Amino acid sequence: MEQPATLANLKTMLQLKSDKQDNLLKLIIENTEQALRFKLGIKGDENLPNELGFIALEVCVRRYNRISNEGMASYSQEGQSITFNSSDFDDFMEDINAWREQHGKNVKSLGKAQFFNPYRGDSSALQSRN
Repeated sequence: MEQPATLANLKTMLQLKSDKQDNLLKLIIENTEQALRFKLGIKGDENLPNELGFIALEVCVRRYNRISNEGMASYSQEGQSITFNSSDFDDFMEDINAWREQHGKNVKSLGKAQFFNPYRGDSSALQSRN
């Protein structure tokens, strides 16, 4: 089955009719899909899950719209202000983590900390507590 982050779909979302930016768009798709595979914990030769294809397409649109503003946290010009997430995937992390959990990809628990007393003198404080 065809993935939603195709060149044709991306051009439709961006309302681009010419082929002038096709090479750039292909690169954005490739990089986005590679980053999504990494976040999902799947190998490069595995297909992206169809149910998460919307993430790749939406992130591609965000990356295209950020061209010339890479690395900026915010942008202002003539009264218009835009604030960027630190990662284009931030809004989708809940979906990504849910997919990883459903498919046994070992989602790490957040908000769990362990402290030890370096003056105690034994290594029992260093052992993991589950």
